Amino acid sequence: MNIFHADRKFERFEDVTPRLLKSEGVKLLLCDLDNTLRLHSEKEPADELQNWVEDCRRAGVKIVIISNNGRKKMMQKFCEPIGVDCVWWAKKPMSTKLTEAMATYGFTNRETVMLGDKWSTDILAARFAKVRAWQVQHRRDIV
Repeated sequence: MNIFHADRKFERFEDVTPRLLKSEGVKLLLCDLDNTLRLHSEKEPADELQNWVEDCRRAGVKIVIISNNGRKKMMQKFCEPIGVDCVWWAKKPMSTKLTEAMATYGFTNRETVMLGDKWSTDILAARFAKVRAWQVQHRRDIV
């Protein structure tokens, strides 16, 4: 296992389906926000994200956003409408906030996946926390 490579790669977050999560035994999905679940320019959750979160929730998967973004109010404003908890200023690749989230919600390393777009923060944080690392392609604004 190379610490710089994800265990699985996807084109976009929607490809991580509730069916896949269930088959992989995932009960806690820690997600990066910027350029993983949303474009950096998006101020409100897209319909696709809201639908995906609800589908995951119905499948019994807890989603927590773990972001290096330090703007607490912006993070809360984005996360509250879709009903997900968020951790801001996570300081990834440090794994502290990932392991705290597992302890807070009562899940093990085997039940947890970190989903993100960057190997230098998200993938490394997952490796340090000893959880699976799944990567999506970096979302970009289309000009």
